[in-house]
Amino acid sequence: MGHLGALSFLVAVLSWRYICGRSLSPCQEQLEFRCSDGRCIPRLSVCNGSADCEDGSDEQHCGHWCKKNEFTCHSTQCVSLHLLCNGVNDCGDGSDEMFCQPCTSGSFSCGQFNTCLPRHKLCDGQADCPDGRDETLDLCDLSRPRAQAPAGCASSEFRCGDGKCISLSWRCDFSPDCADESDEDHCDQNECLINNGGCSHLCVDQTPGFFCDCPKNMKLIMENQCEEIDVCLESDVCDQSCVHVNSSFTCDCHEGYQSSPATGECKAKDLAQLVFSTSKGLQWMNISSTKYTQLVSHLPGSGPVSAFAQTHTLYWAWQGQGSIFRISLDGKSQDDVLLLKVQGSVSSLAVDWIHQLLYWTSMDKGSVNIALLHSSTHHRRLITGLDEPSAITVEPLQGFVFWAESGSSPKIERASLDGQNRMALVTSSIRRPVALSLDMPRQLLYWADEGMRSISRVNFNGYHRKTVIESNGYLDRPYGLAVFEGFVYWSDKVTHTICRGNKHNGSHLQVLVKNISSPGGVVIVQPLLQPSGLAVCGSTGLMCKDKCVIDLMSHTPRFICTPAGMEKNGSQEIPTQSRSVPASALFDPTFTGILSLFLFLSILVGVTLWWWRCFRYTSTLTVQSLSFKESQHVLLQKTPEGPDTCPVKETLLKPDLDRE
Repeated sequence: MGHLGALSFLVAVLSWRYICGRSLSPCQEQLEFRCSDGRCIPRLSVCNGSADCEDGSDEQHCGHWCKKNEFTCHSTQCVSLHLLCNGVNDCGDGSDEMFCQPCTSGSFSCGQFNTCLPRHKLCDGQADCPDGRDETLDLCDLSRPRAQAPAGCASSEFRCGDGKCISLSWRCDFSPDCADESDEDHCDQNECLINNGGCSHLCVDQTPGFFCDCPKNMKLIMENQCEEIDVCLESDVCDQSCVHVNSSFTCDCHEGYQSSPATGECKAKDLAQLVFSTSKGLQWMNISSTKYTQLVSHLPGSGPVSAFAQTHTLYWAWQGQGSIFRISLDGKSQDDVLLLKVQGSVSSLAVDWIHQLLYWTSMDKGSVNIALLHSSTHHRRLITGLDEPSAITVEPLQGFVFWAESGSSPKIERASLDGQNRMALVTSSIRRPVALSLDMPRQLLYWADEGMRSISRVNFNGYHRKTVIESNGYLDRPYGLAVFEGFVYWSDKVTHTICRGNKHNGSHLQVLVKNISSPGGVVIVQPLLQPSGLAVCGSTGLMCKDKCVIDLMSHTPRFICTPAGMEKNGSQEIPTQSRSVPASALFDPTFTGILSLFLFLSILVGVTLWWWRCFRYTSTLTVQSLSFKESQHVLLQKTPEGPDTCPVKETLLKPDLDRE
């Protein structure tokens, strides 16, 4: 009987809640969200990181939200509100441009404010869009000639009176290099008294002029910078390991390689394959041979190519387009698939074989991008705002991604795998870097410079720079680059060749393949080039003993170390915890009595709170309805008012947050 009474009481409570809820103005299901207390709010306010319901129910079960000044794409990616309706698919799924008023050619869209401006009003010093987007620095910097903004001179340069920068060594050399001859003024002064002459260590004054010098065991680079001398790299005689003792060198080879008795070179015990792209398809050959065969013919185009040696899989992109293909090196045609269709062109590819990620650069989008290696849905931009990024490579054991920019300020940079901790490695004496590759045993980064017609290298911190190959008749327009054993391999579009030369000094030049139709990317497939081991997990610097989980759907990519045995949640391996109550406890009389008492008290408190909220809300509904302000959002428009409804605005539907 007691149970029947409790059940009746519960039914009464639910009936009262239903009646009270029905007495409120109903929310428009497509445009509004009903809070737990019955209040209606715009769906755009749900999961925006700010509680708009008094009980916070609009921010529950979100799993992902964007900031107030950001728009949530259907894919749950966050983009700035300034990117709405700008004519560019910034979300990747088109949701940021889905409900926008199109502007005619020659006009500029103010985004969500439903205004189109004539182009002559852009960057005219007056904000014509309500949010001022027509006068933003990013937009106006692109529209102005770059020469108008004088760049500061480097510490190794002298600024002329007209702002021009010249080499500091040209000052006071009895030959005017500035148009106003200011580089030959005041040459009797001691330049070392001002900022140490720009020297990193020693400054030696002369009459006229000065020069920079370095302490013992250091050498001068870039005319004013000193770095420690690495005797092994300075002599550059060892292919891999090097030990310097008493003016002599001992060379050794890593595991998987053996030293050649005749030359001392480190040779891999197993053969490697050289794969390169051409306008007729992908080709491959053993590096010990000069004969090559066609691997894939139905995917023509000399685009970038990368490999995952463990699975004998190639990744290839159509040059100048946004298609990335996965191709079996074993010749299984059923494994040749379109993996990704991305926004913007793909200029370079790199495989992270430890975390199984794919990185690529997009020159027209100015970005470094990241994707799960075997997924066509989980991908995003990692680093943006770059100036023509042209090449990329990855070293996951230390947690580094390297990329090159070939625009107006060419450079090579490094970051952690999640895009954090950016660091410039090469900024001078570089013109148009087009390809990157790693010498894994020696931890060196090589790059091919089309403008300098050279191949150079530095270590992973940007030191010990050396140009190993200069224009030799087969380095006029390099495209692909690879390093293996004692050689560097490259493709050249002018000579239509695949060549290789000694990685220390460019000697022993060998033309491997001639008369290639538009040679493109080059990659060497050998498991030794992708060694296993503990790897750095993101920018944390942690070495994961068990697994590093990658979350690409968060606001910023997250690399998380997880212990073994953690449960898998969906398509991503996110740690979860669960608790269970023994089934026998549910039927224990004592446990049942306590549970009944707890339920009764909970229902009583719930009824009291619900009655108070219902009464309070109905008494203030009219006032709240009349206090709504007009919105200028392009997607907020009035709807006819009914007798029992409040004036509402149409708003952008919040994407399904559970959608992959």
